[in-house]
Amino acid sequence: MPIKQSVDSKTSSSGDISIFGARVISIILEDKSYPQEFKKNGKWSAVGSVFFSKLNESNASKSALSNNIAKPLFPNSSVIPLKNEVIYIIPLPNNNVQSDVNDVSYYYFQPINIWNSVHHNAIPDPVHGPSTVPASQTQNNQQTAAGNPRVVNDSNINIDLGHTFNEKIEGSDSIRNLQPYAGDVIHQGRWGQSLRFGSTVKNSNPPNPWSKDGEDGDPITIIKNGQYEESNDPWIPQVEDINLDPSSVYLTTTQKIPIEVASKSYKSYQSAPESTNLYVGDQIILNSGRLLFNSKVDSILLSANTTINLNSVDSVNIDSPLTVIQSPEIYLGDKNATEPVILGDIFLTDFSKLAQNLVSLATGLVTGLGGNIGGTLGPNGAVLAAASQLQVNANQMVTKIEKYKSKVSKSK
Repeated sequence: MPIKQSVDSKTSSSGDISIFGARVISIILEDKSYPQEFKKNGKWSAVGSVFFSKLNESNASKSALSNNIAKPLFPNSSVIPLKNEVIYIIPLPNNNVQSDVNDVSYYYFQPINIWNSVHHNAIPDPVHGPSTVPASQTQNNQQTAAGNPRVVNDSNINIDLGHTFNEKIEGSDSIRNLQPYAGDVIHQGRWGQSLRFGSTVKNSNPPNPWSKDGEDGDPITIIKNGQYEESNDPWIPQVEDINLDPSSVYLTTTQKIPIEVASKSYKSYQSAPESTNLYVGDQIILNSGRLLFNSKVDSILLSANTTINLNSVDSVNIDSPLTVIQSPEIYLGDKNATEPVILGDIFLTDFSKLAQNLVSLATGLVTGLGGNIGGTLGPNGAVLAAASQLQVNANQMVTKIEKYKSKVSKSK
């Protein structure tokens, strides 16, 4: 059960529900870090809850947990805050509302965007007075308006973000915001993940790689996991790059995506498909270090209106207990192949009959010509020698007929 507090402590003097800001002290993410608080606040139903201190109250001991606890406001969408991030909180009814309408609990929204950073927005509690706050956070409004932004500077301050969060705000691997464009709806994680519901934006500044074709407003959806390294100011937002981002999915309409594919040899085609980096139109692109498609119950079905191309730098491998290719025409070795493949069973049946007839002929000749070529050869000695050799070879071929057949490949 959540900690109960009287409704008077969570409402304004006029009776209206008040929303207030608070600093996160700690977060319940599992059952081991804060076992007593975990048990006290409903066990697994407490996961995602935070302990907080109000911004207008002194946080005398950062190690001690506050009696104030708040749960995520929304059941299906969670943004778990970090220690020392500022959240806004609202008191609302809890699961005891049927018994007591005045019994309310605290609920929190996502962290306040203090630094306009997707990575973290923590700000230290000035426990010992404003002298510990760096100049970048204490400047006045005139300084900010003059172009001196308020940014976190790690050389001046060390913010406690919790035990497991490793801050990345310096150097080439710093986490950057995604560059927005007019009308975008963007969702971003703390580690370079993002989902952009965007569009073609011609003559955009800064430019993006998907707006060279189509018209302004043509939709595009980009899913990205991770971001590429840059050496410039880590506060400069980053634009997706399908060739540099670790993993990404693009859903396009009229855009041309300049992807550099690993292999683009289309020698098997009489007329090759349009180049991957020139195609304009509806398409879905998946790009990563490795792609794995697995169907654990049923099938993987690939269907195309024109062609299906398998293209690789090294090889195309198929491992299966049964491989079936159903096609009226199959070309092996080259797109211009003209020689047909022999049908093994039919050919070898006829070949077996021919070999048996040759055995009979050779046997008759050997018998008719004396049956022994070990001695002095007469006028027919050469024929006798040839007949004997034919008899041996034909017999060997007859006994090996089944071995001429492939145990794997079959054709029709």
